[in-house]
Amino acid sequence: MERSSFRSHTTRRTILVSAAALIDPDNRILLQKRPVGKPMAGLWEFPGGKVDPGETPEQALVRELHEELGIDIRAGCLAPLTFASHHYDDFHLLMPLYICRQWEGTPRSREGQELAWASRQALRSYPMPEADLPLIPILDMWL
Repeated sequence: MERSSFRSHTTRRTILVSAAALIDPDNRILLQKRPVGKPMAGLWEFPGGKVDPGETPEQALVRELHEELGIDIRAGCLAPLTFASHHYDDFHLLMPLYICRQWEGTPRSREGQELAWASRQALRSYPMPEADLPLIPILDMWL
């Protein structure tokens, strides 16, 4: 790689997003569909969101899952599993993925997103953002 090309890859802004694989008693994983009007609308993803300045990834997940799904999670119930690192055209995404099997409340769409409980075998049938795709085989092995 030429030095100038290397610099163009390293000057992209990095966005830190925390995501959770919420796993129910039947070992199904909760997915949410990105709503119309948002980037990558119509693609399925693991719930979560951007980490705000001063927040840890776990704090961001606790906040985001309450805002998006109306569930309460303690940070101690989040077990780090893996992470995704992916270059998009205008930014670089760094996304830790946590496993969670315990929460209070029933996940419900609070921001207009469609929700689906997917078996590990069915995960590959949901169209997902490129950054999420490498997470599927890791979840498949773990479950």
